[in-house]
Amino acid sequence: MNARPTQSSDIPFLTAIVDATRLFPSEMLGALTREFLSDSTCEDIWLTCEMDGKPVGFCYAGLEPLTDGAWNMRAIAVHPSWQGRGVGAALVKEIEGFVRKRDGRVLIADTSSASGFERTRAFYKRIGYAEEARIREFWSVGQDKIVFWKGLG
Repeated sequence: MNARPTQSSDIPFLTAIVDATRLFPSEMLGALTREFLSDSTCEDIWLTCEMDGKPVGFCYAGLEPLTDGAWNMRAIAVHPSWQGRGVGAALVKEIEGFVRKRDGRVLIADTSSASGFERTRAFYKRIGYAEEARIREFWSVGQDKIVFWKGLG
């Protein structure tokens, strides 16, 4: 496994991963990655994970404005054919390292209370994140936003 900063040439592969996981509409990917790919001063972190030279997952984190070292892992996705093989955990470990190098002290991740996100919630708990907050009916009626937290000190 090789985790490295995302490159423009990765976008078609990441689009396929987003479509396969239904993480968000893949049409948003260009706008989300534009600054990172074009501005060397961008503070965001986009990592792509390769297996056998082909991108199979990615992770994206950004510094929360007006905080002292609090970062948000805004997206993580692994192609379904590679899920359950440690790719996601390895990506999170890598992004935690990047955040620490930038004096990050906290990393959070948001997810949903919906039944389709049970594996996601279990994943965060398994890799050392604590359920820190719940915002009732954030995503829609009956779907809470759950915030997972990890101290990086």
